[in-house]
Amino acid sequence: MSDTRRRVKVYTLNEDRQWDDRGTGHVSSTYVDELKGMSLLVRAESDGSLLLESKINPNTAYQKQQDTLIVWSEAENYDLALSFQEKAGCDEIWEKICQVQGKDPSVEVTQDLIDESEEERFEEMPETSHLIDLPTCELNKLEEIADLVTSVLSSPIRREKLALALENEGYIKKLLQLFQACENLENTEGLHHLYEIIRGILFLNKATLFEVMFSDECIMDVVGCLEYDPALAQPKRHREFLTKTAKFKEVIPITDSELRQKIHQTYRVQYIQDIILPTPSVFEENFLSTLTSFIFFNKVEIVSMLQEDEKFLSEVFAQLTDEATDDDKRRELVNFFKEFCAFSQTLQPQNRDAFFKTLAKLGILPALEIVMGMDDLQVRSAATDIFSYLVEFSPSMVREFVMQEAQQSDDDILLINVVIEQMICDTDPELGGAVQLMGLLRTLIDPENMLATTNKTEKSEFLNFFYNHCMHVLTAPLLTNTSEDKCEKDFFLKHYRYSWSFICTPSHSHSHSTPSSSISQGILLSFVDNYQTAQLLALILELLTFCVEHHTYHIKNYIMNKDLLRRVLVLMNSKHTFLALCALRFMRRIIGLKDEFYNRYITKGNLFEPVINALLDNGTRYNLLNSAVIELFEFIRVEDIKSLTAHIVENFYKALESIEYVQTFKGLKTKYEQEKDRQNQKLNSVPSILRSNRFRRDAKALEEDEEMWFNEDEEEEGKAVVAPVEKSKPEDDFPDNYEKFMETKKAKESEDKENLPKRTSPGGFKFTFSHSASAANGTNSKSVVAQTPPATSNGSSSKTTNLPTSVTATKVDHILYDSIYMNSNPQKQSRLVVAKSWVVWGVVGE
Repeated sequence: MSDTRRRVKVYTLNEDRQWDDRGTGHVSSTYVDELKGMSLLVRAESDGSLLLESKINPNTAYQKQQDTLIVWSEAENYDLALSFQEKAGCDEIWEKICQVQGKDPSVEVTQDLIDESEEERFEEMPETSHLIDLPTCELNKLEEIADLVTSVLSSPIRREKLALALENEGYIKKLLQLFQACENLENTEGLHHLYEIIRGILFLNKATLFEVMFSDECIMDVVGCLEYDPALAQPKRHREFLTKTAKFKEVIPITDSELRQKIHQTYRVQYIQDIILPTPSVFEENFLSTLTSFIFFNKVEIVSMLQEDEKFLSEVFAQLTDEATDDDKRRELVNFFKEFCAFSQTLQPQNRDAFFKTLAKLGILPALEIVMGMDDLQVRSAATDIFSYLVEFSPSMVREFVMQEAQQSDDDILLINVVIEQMICDTDPELGGAVQLMGLLRTLIDPENMLATTNKTEKSEFLNFFYNHCMHVLTAPLLTNTSEDKCEKDFFLKHYRYSWSFICTPSHSHSHSTPSSSISQGILLSFVDNYQTAQLLALILELLTFCVEHHTYHIKNYIMNKDLLRRVLVLMNSKHTFLALCALRFMRRIIGLKDEFYNRYITKGNLFEPVINALLDNGTRYNLLNSAVIELFEFIRVEDIKSLTAHIVENFYKALESIEYVQTFKGLKTKYEQEKDRQNQKLNSVPSILRSNRFRRDAKALEEDEEMWFNEDEEEEGKAVVAPVEKSKPEDDFPDNYEKFMETKKAKESEDKENLPKRTSPGGFKFTFSHSASAANGTNSKSVVAQTPPATSNGSSSKTTNLPTSVTATKVDHILYDSIYMNSNPQKQSRLVVAKSWVVWGVVGE
């Protein structure tokens, strides 16, 4: 047998009775040794992979539909379909199937599987009874006809014979004439019989019968028959709804009469399936598979016909983008495109590609910018759905458009910024639209689907664009809500017209821009401390966490420039636990990178302070927050991140040593002591003369070295100050000046160790946390205060008590430590300054 290849689309029927596209390829019929018989093979046209391998079973029922479809069932509830591009290809494969089964190719269905008892029953019937004799189509025969149709539904062979008889004798049109007579005579009994007859004919699952029943001449009478369900006291008014209530809206007049007829037919058949017919039982699900196929391929044909009519689409786009178009008309146009894009999912891949490229060429993305800014919630929702289809189809196409747009437009009207605005300003209490938009943004900024060629790198170009033009819009609500500067918040609240320009100043963003007032007002609303605001901030944090995981120096520079982690950790104080967990997750992802640059940023900024405060405030509660914080420190211990381990033990161990239900903190202390011992052994192996020269450096020299280190890569205003990260061996993780500092501190501590304050309970130890406000004023950006709470009347102690301004100290231990804060020079250039500060640890005496 010849191995002729034909171009086909493979479909499978899913549990929802919808056809799933499995791919496009070329079909052939050939003998397969493994299957021991002639089989249908479909190989993908893209890579030659095998899409389908199906043995032509002699007992399998194959159906040929609409000249280009072959449908069959291989197993229970597993239907397959081949959609041919050419009728000739379908005819040839059909002949091969019929040849294997010994059937006449002129038939449109081969013999079905039947059970043994039914086969025996038919063998006993005379050979002349190959067709079912239909009763004459008369009013007094309706009951007999109804009984006949109902009785054959359980037998595949009898269903096929009845279908052939109905088709050959033009019986359906005669039945519909009787329906009109029964309605005129108000013959209720006859109408009930006709309901059973028409419903039974639908369950015959025959495409040729559907073509007759759903023609313009017959379909409304079919709907009329289905109104008279005997189980209902009163008939339904489906025809009245279809003819009077349901209105056919033409956003642009359709001149093609065939297209108009196909749209009407598809809507009415869909109505019959979804509304009129009862939900099929388990035993009836396969009875309507052909009806589902009929609707599916009708939609494919509608989309193809509309796509080929470029004049129609051009007119739609012209009206959609015309400023003179009224809102009602624009709403109809957007809803049309939403449904149009939904129908396009039925197209074969190559046709779907051409469809979306046509929309892009006609200007679908600029049109979306216009409609997304409308006040109508339904329009914005429909526009979001259209945008999701475009992003799903080709993220690169959307990215290319917005980068070209940035060369000609201000930041506030860029498409991505408009999308971010819609996410921020979502009025839905559950932020359903915002969640959808956040997912689309994540797809757009995902490097995994960005192209890289020899001529250009989409990843680098787009991420540069996003961080320069869009990131400040995304983070504006976060930066606003985490500001401790009261004047700044008052400025936002009282002077909202200038609030956005305030955010866009160099200290708050990468670029100058003047966003729309709707963005500003949307951000101002985020000051409200409610569940919706917390949800919004959680979405923003989720997106930023994604950036930390998938972007490199772009997000790193942004975090450093904005001191973003410090601002995020302010949310650890939120009353909404899920938001505090989002903030903690953001920090966990940063630490998970094990980047020493990030580690220095965390330790110098004392950014573990709010995390430990949250752990202490959580008390003895065993909840998700407690577990997440413990996991963070456990990761540091297991991965042996030395710089973070040293920072935690030296600054916070006294507050954490009482936590004994896990061994995490004791393990950190052990790691720290082991590292110190190793460093001491290393120092002891160095000759004393070298060791003494190595540490013969005064405080001024240390300060100058640190100043030089922080300033050696100083850049212009608006850029991150990035210190070089040297590649070092593990044993060189502790810098020389750090070792000198540790020796000095150790000497001071041993000098008067017995007089250090004793912490009586975990609640009596509290850290204070500040960020940009103190930094802007040139004050110390961190403080660790050990407090001895005074006894109360009931013997308990308060959680935090400030030391009195005048203290008679029995012993004062001065500990030197580094404090880093931001300052501005006369040229307004951002730089890091290392300052030495003294912290007084005291014990109140009598």
